[in-house]
Amino acid sequence: MKRPKLKKASKRMTCHKRYKIQKKVREHHRKLRREAKKRGHKKPRKDPGIPNSAPFKEALLREAELRKQQLEELKQQQKLDRQKEQEKKRKLETNPVGEPSDVEPVEELEQCKTKKAKLSKQHPKKLYCQELKKVIEASDVLLEVLDARDPLGCRCPQVEDAIVQSGHKKLVLVLNKSDLIPRDNLESWLNYLKKELPTVVFKASTYLKDKGKITKMKKKAVPLKRKVCFGKECLLKLLGGFQETYGRAIHVGVIGFPNVGKSSIINSLKKERICNVGVSMGLTRNMQIVPLDKQITIIDSPSLIVSPLNPLTALALRSPASIETVKPMEAASAILSQADARQVVLHYTVPDYKNSLELFTKLAQRRGLHQKGGSPNVERAARLLWSEWTGASLSYYCHPPTSWTPPPHFNESIVAGMKRGLNLEELEKSNAHSIEAIKGPHLAKSILFQSSGLTNGIIEEKDIPEELPRQRERKQEEGKDNEDMVSEEEIVDYEEADEKISDMPPIEEKREPPPPEESTAGESASSLNLDKMTQEDDAYDFSTDYV
Repeated sequence: MKRPKLKKASKRMTCHKRYKIQKKVREHHRKLRREAKKRGHKKPRKDPGIPNSAPFKEALLREAELRKQQLEELKQQQKLDRQKEQEKKRKLETNPVGEPSDVEPVEELEQCKTKKAKLSKQHPKKLYCQELKKVIEASDVLLEVLDARDPLGCRCPQVEDAIVQSGHKKLVLVLNKSDLIPRDNLESWLNYLKKELPTVVFKASTYLKDKGKITKMKKKAVPLKRKVCFGKECLLKLLGGFQETYGRAIHVGVIGFPNVGKSSIINSLKKERICNVGVSMGLTRNMQIVPLDKQITIIDSPSLIVSPLNPLTALALRSPASIETVKPMEAASAILSQADARQVVLHYTVPDYKNSLELFTKLAQRRGLHQKGGSPNVERAARLLWSEWTGASLSYYCHPPTSWTPPPHFNESIVAGMKRGLNLEELEKSNAHSIEAIKGPHLAKSILFQSSGLTNGIIEEKDIPEELPRQRERKQEEGKDNEDMVSEEEIVDYEEADEKISDMPPIEEKREPPPPEESTAGESASSLNLDKMTQEDDAYDFSTDYV
């Protein structure tokens, strides 16, 4: 038997040998550098991005982000088309009908190509309308998810009317985010809404965010990390009662405006992270079928499209694409006009303000949001306030109307039909148990908000405008501002920024140099032979605030 080594071999060496090795390594690296110079091989330079001093930087970034979103939508649509083609091929292979012919598959491929070309040219909002119609047609029961902070503003009369006219379909209201409003306010809203439709108090599960698991779906669903859900048993009992009345397996569609928590409710019922969820608005873009059990199948739908004819407050709170039409300052000012000023001051711990601009200035100073030179960044403060009001952390509440009046698309027979076959007493007990279990905020820590009423939506594709009226007005205003206003601080070297700007699509804005000014400070700038350009573009991609 070989005797094991009791001591490891030493790595020590003489200095002569060590210096010799180092010299050989240096010579080898020198030789590699010499050969690289002869070949002309250079390291790839990193993309420096658009410089901060470039004109219209925010507009360029916004256009690049919009283009990226359109490409993602096209990729998803092409993926669905590929899956459909594979299913058709499998059916043809398993069930061949008659004699095999080479003409039919060629015709089917040509039809698929024409469909792809049409979808690529189609407006993304029109695709949302098509998906929503599919969900309504395929569902037996529809859950309209409402944000408990503003339930009336989350209801869409056009969609409810379409559900009533589609046939014998049941409609249920789900008051999600019930933990963000005081308990008394939650009870008053429940008493108001249950007069019209069956209503369920709900609080979806929350969990730690993991970007890799949210963006890329895996085969095995990821379990929720924190199982804190209220109202789940009540909703499952309600759906079980509907299934018994139908006497067969049912499909349950989940609809609602952006960022009300549709996908979170599905994940809470399934106890797994199946649907993509996030703080940013409008993540779900296609219908997704989730089997809850053998008898109940849930269908997740894309968000409802908000009509541009709604008030400015509704556009700011309910529309993910409102940044296309509304500026951050306008949106935040509209939200503040409906909120209680005293409670806003207490929440943000700022002094009293006379107007919204003064509040944004004080908020920027308090949060440390400054521009170059130390001046407060008012626009960034407005975006911050806007993001908090559309997120799922701020506590604000609305009072329900004093008197209940049925909407025009409902009557007594329709209301009775929606409640037929339900155990309303058991539903009330379950809701009361959920309200007791949910720990809502104190009344003094919430902000009173005045709701703007029902929010009009768009269902028909023909009603979607190609260019929104507010967007046209904004373009006209920007054209006038760019002609008259010139910023002395924004001086750009076009030789450095030309490579970046040439890659982007052209922007329809006038770029005229300002008239020369007679001043001592201007002489040093004129020696640089540079043009003075404006950087007046208040538009901003709202989805980047949540990344």
